Amino acid sequence: MKAVRYHSYGGSDVLVYEEADRPVAGQGQVVVRVAGAAFNPLDVAIRAGFVQQEFPVTFPHIPNFDVAGVITEVGEGVSGWSAGDAVVAYLPVTAPGAAAEYAAVPAEALAAAPRAVELADAAALPSAGLTAWQSLFEHAGLKEGQSILINGAGGAVGRYAVQLAKEAGAIVTATASAGSAGRIRSYGADRIIDYTATPLPQAVAGQRFDAVLNLVRTGTEETARLAGLAADGGAFVSTTFPDLDDAGRGVRVVSVFSRSDAAQLAGLVRRVDAGDLRIDVAGRRPLTELADVHDEAVAGTLAGKTVLIP
Repeated sequence: MKAVRYHSYGGSDVLVYEEADRPVAGQGQVVVRVAGAAFNPLDVAIRAGFVQQEFPVTFPHIPNFDVAGVITEVGEGVSGWSAGDAVVAYLPVTAPGAAAEYAAVPAEALAAAPRAVELADAAALPSAGLTAWQSLFEHAGLKEGQSILINGAGGAVGRYAVQLAKEAGAIVTATASAGSAGRIRSYGADRIIDYTATPLPQAVAGQRFDAVLNLVRTGTEETARLAGLAADGGAFVSTTFPDLDDAGRGVRVVSVFSRSDAAQLAGLVRRVDAGDLRIDVAGRRPLTELADVHDEAVAGTLAGKTVLIP
C-alpha cells in the first residue's frame, strides 16, 4: 500500500510518500481502508521531535491519529464489527497512524461513522470532538445555566465546544477572529469577542465565568489573566499545557490530555446524525500533500480542519 511515513524526527521534508506493508489485523484489531485521515497540530510536534518524552514513536512512523473508513478485515477476539462497516476512530497517538491506504485500528476505539456527512469528512470528528467533550463535562463539570468562556473558539476543538456547551444549556462567550465569527454565531454562541479588535481582559472587564476553556497557546502572564476570569470555585481548563499550578480562590486548574473513548465518540456521532452537531472541514487534500499541510500549519496559513484523502 501507499503511505506517508517518516524515518527520523525533523522538518516536513522527512515526510515521505512511499510503499509500505499493508497492516494485518492482530488480536483485538480490525483493518480499515482509509477514506480520510484528519490532520492535527500535534502531528507536527511529534514529527519534529518536540514531544519525544510524552509521545515516543517507532520508526518508520505513519502519522495522523484520526481516521474514517471501511473495515476490510476483522482480527481474533473482535465481536460486533464486520467487513464493510463504516467506522471512525481516535487511534493511539504513538501507534502507526492513518496517513495510508489502510490502517490497523483497535476495535475498542471504533464507533460507527455518522451517516449525515461524507465518510472522509467524519475523520474530523474523533480527537477534536472528544477533546471538547472531555474538557467541558469531565474537567470543567459544565452544567445547564452556567457561564463559560471559550478562548480560541474558531479552531476545530473550539467549534465543537461551542456547540456542545450550548446543547448543554450553558451561556457561551467565545473569542474568535472576524473571519470565524459568523460560523461561531451560527453555533449559538451568546457573545463573540473579536480578540483582534479588543483585548479580552478589556472586553470582559468586571465579568467572571463558571468555567474558562483555553484552547490557545499562551504565555505565563496571559495564562494567569485567563485563569483570573474564572469565578471563585470555578474551573480553568486548558488543552495547551498551561504554566500554572494554582489560580487561587478555589479555582480548579486542569491541563487536558484527551483520550480515545468509543462510547463518548458514539454519542458525538449520534449528535451529528441528529443534526445537533456539525462537522466543519475546511479542506480536503490528497495524502501526497501532507508535508505541505504541515508547512501551512506551522506558518499559520492552514484554513481550518484539513482531511487527507489517500
